[in-house]
Amino acid sequence: MSAPASDPALAELRDRVRAAAAARTPLCIRGGGTKDFYGQPQAGEPLEMRGWHGIVGYEPTELVITARCGTPLAEVEAALAERGQMLAFEPPAFGAAATIGGVIAAGLSGPRRASAGAARDFVLGATLLDAAGRELRFGGQVMKNVAGYDVSRLACGSLGILGPILEVSLKVLPLPAAEASLRLPIDEAGALRAVNEWGGQPLPLSASAWCEGVLSLRLSGAAAAVEAAVARFEREHGTARLDPAQARAYWAGVREQTDAFFDGAQPLWRLSLPATAPVVDLPGARMFEWGGALRWLRSDASAETVRAAVSRLGGTATLFRGGDRAAGVFHPLAPINAALQRRLKDAFDPARIFNPGRMYPDL
Repeated sequence: MSAPASDPALAELRDRVRAAAAARTPLCIRGGGTKDFYGQPQAGEPLEMRGWHGIVGYEPTELVITARCGTPLAEVEAALAERGQMLAFEPPAFGAAATIGGVIAAGLSGPRRASAGAARDFVLGATLLDAAGRELRFGGQVMKNVAGYDVSRLACGSLGILGPILEVSLKVLPLPAAEASLRLPIDEAGALRAVNEWGGQPLPLSASAWCEGVLSLRLSGAAAAVEAAVARFEREHGTARLDPAQARAYWAGVREQTDAFFDGAQPLWRLSLPATAPVVDLPGARMFEWGGALRWLRSDASAETVRAAVSRLGGTATLFRGGDRAAGVFHPLAPINAALQRRLKDAFDPARIFNPGRMYPDL
């Protein structure tokens, strides 16, 4: 575990926030900077969070870890791996400098999300710094302590607009006893039908991804259950098994977006859809994860075209990387949702100094 950060590091953060609030000076909350590309362009003076770091509590028997925001994600994952545990939502790092605070602020989950849950599902408690320099504590460090649980989860995916996340407590899970990855040549429509059918069966599916006519599956769990499922897929569908090193490299490439699909100059769209939604009728290269609930699209189609097509299928579209951000990165909010967002911003950051406009212009 890291040595605890000194109190002066927190005092400096408080002083910076109070001074910014008094002067109405916008602050750009920043950890490792690996997700700077995500969201609207940044604005304000940098508020560096890496000085407030360290794992301050880890109870393997309770499946809970608590860390300060500037703690490197790699440090957290290494500590968990030593005890045979993991962050089950498989957060993407997008770089070695990623911090646990940035992971929660971005709220992104990796390939295991469909089977294990999203990042917000693992947040047990969080401490935020408000515009008055006060520490606001929500939730707890064990699953039984759910006081303020929903409030702590609001920080997940907030992109810092409610204030800096000083500390977070996360539920962790044991590493699976066994894993195997399989591949099957199949078209997109057929792959969507198949993963939705398999999702309703007692199979140890922990990840799925389709791209360029190939469906990849990952099975995780008890060795006997994994091997039985492998035998069934091979017998019924003629799947091919990947060797362990190849499988690890593939799923890491999907999670960290180093897979060849993510290369290229075209804008990258992140489409959230009902898993049973049909193939999205849009030009460009497509990939899906999470049993069809997460679709990736590389396309030069306009934001209006993409969002209209996705809305018709009951989903939302986020301009994840590249492209013209003038049309807005995130899917437009319904009026009632926009009003709720403004009320939250007013409650946590009435001075409007934290990451202004990072999600929506009026936030």
